[in-house]
This record gives sequence, C-alpha cells and structure tokens, in this order.
Amino acid sequence: MAAPHVAVSFAPRPRERAIIIERLSPLADIAILPELDGAGQRMAALDAAAVLFTWNVPRELTGDDFAHLEHVRLIQTLSAGVDHLPFAQFPAQATIASNAGAYADPMAEHVLAMTLALQKRLLAEQQKLASGIFDQSIPNRRMRGATAAIIGFGGIGQATARLLRAFGAEIIAINQSGQTDESVLWAGTLADLERALREADIVVLSLPLTRQTRNLIGARELGWMKPDAILINVARGALIEEGALYEHLSAHPQFLAGIDTWWQERFSGRPFHLNYPFFTLPNLLGSPHNSGTVSGIMAEATQHATENIARFLMGERMRGIVRRDDYVTN
Repeated sequence: MAAPHVAVSFAPRPRERAIIIERLSPLADIAILPELDGAGQRMAALDAAAVLFTWNVPRELTGDDFAHLEHVRLIQTLSAGVDHLPFAQFPAQATIASNAGAYADPMAEHVLAMTLALQKRLLAEQQKLASGIFDQSIPNRRMRGATAAIIGFGGIGQATARLLRAFGAEIIAINQSGQTDESVLWAGTLADLERALREADIVVLSLPLTRQTRNLIGARELGWMKPDAILINVARGALIEEGALYEHLSAHPQFLAGIDTWWQERFSGRPFHLNYPFFTLPNLLGSPHNSGTVSGIMAEATQHATENIARFLMGERMRGIVRRDDYVTN
C-alpha cells in the first residue's frame, strides 16, 4: 500500500525541517510546499496530501490551493490557536488539530512575570525614579494568599497554576468539563465565570477564541472583579472588549492589566493598531504577543505537532482536536 502524503505549507528552518523529516518520513511521503519547483508540483503535492501541516493558512495558501485539498484527512497547525483558520474552505471530512500546549511553559513564565511586575509596581516605580521621585510610601502586593482564577485550564493554564501555586497563590480552574485532577480551590465551567471573577485577586485568560468566548470579558464582567484585581491575557485580544477594558482601567487606577495579545496585530496580516490610548495609562503593562517566544521553542512546537501527526498516521489517539462548530457560523 502506498505511503500517505504530508504537505507542509510553511518553510521550516533547518532544525525544524530535520525534526519533521526524522519523525514523519518513516510513516509518510513529505512535501514542503515552499521548496517545490513551480505550481504544478505544488498542486500535485496538495492533491495527494492526506495531511496538511500548516502555521498561518491565510499567508501560506491561496484561493486556488483549497480546491486541491479534497483528500486531506488531517489539518495540523503549528500554532496553538486556530481562530485564524478559514474553516469553511477545508474539506468536510478533515479533522482539525491545534498545537495546544506546545508553548505552555514559556507562556506560564510570562504570566508569572507580568503578575509579579504589576504586583510589585515595578514599571510605576521606575517611572517615578526616572522623574527624580524616591517614594517608599506605597506598599506593593504579595503573591502568597492570593486567589488566581485561570480561565482556560488547559496546557497553558495548568502550567501557570503550577508556578503561581509555588508562590503561595490558590487556584480556581475554569475549563469545559468543570473538573480537574489538579490541586485547586474549586473547578467550574464558563457558567461559573461570575463567581470566579468575584473571588479572584488575579485573573488569567488562557482559553481559545471561539464563538462563545469572543468578548467574554466586557464592562459587566470587569465590574464583577475586585477594584484592585489583576487581569492577565496571554490568549487572544478579542476575548476582552477593547473599549470596556480601557474605560475600566481609566476609571479604576488600582485595577491592573497585563496584555500580551492584542485586538489587531501582525499575525492577522494587519499592522498593530489600538483604538484607545492604552499606553498613556499607568496601570497597564504590555508585551508584543511574545509570551511563547523563547530560544528553541519552534523546535519544541514542531516536535509537539509532528508527534500528533504521527499519532494520526498510526491510528492512535490525538491531542488538540477542535470542533468546527465552535468557530464557524452556519
């Protein structure tokens, strides 16, 4: 029986290319589309593909490419999030799997760093010092005894919980099942969001952007939170209503936010842009969607994704399978 075909739609760097070849070549024929000569070879590779391994589909595939995916049975992403995928253009029979959890450890460290920087008022105090103000009168906060609600208790959320727990925080876990084997105060689903937000000193958003979670945090939800709560978002900007967050930060100077993912940024093909002057606010700390960007992470993420493809090819249970209905409006 002929070996299945895997089409890789992005151009991996040498280290990541070697991982793909080493892991998958015993199981499948591999075509890396940017390395092929001419449109004919590209179309032939897509026509034969049972697996499409992709990173950023809108940048890697053209409109004509989608007509050649009729034999694809798995679409595996290198990215953890899949909200950018054109689900309606994929063949109905294809399973779609994200690379969930591949970037969890560095992202958890980023959450911890942002939380500590905000608790300890590091940016605010540096700005005062730069202005010649040596003010020791304002106390900062400690982690020990704080309650952290992690909204999205998957790979990133669980890795974050382990770090926060080590600093003495107690954890509320919100996930799809409302259950976890981790050590938490309590676990619930999004139906329990109000309770979680009211109880938490720290709220971490680490859940996918879906039809259900878009604008999950608006003016009402921000109003449920403590006046001096800390909100950290390392998931997707659109989980929070942009205007509502700006107004809340402006009106509540003790409320703090650490934002790594933004409403309009380059991955979507558009330039970074804000509709409100967030960076005039002293109670906001931002980073350029780089919470998962550390040395060696792309090799780790490639290994993580190729292992999932290998499971598919061997008929084993996979990770990260997503439901189209969570993303596509019929």
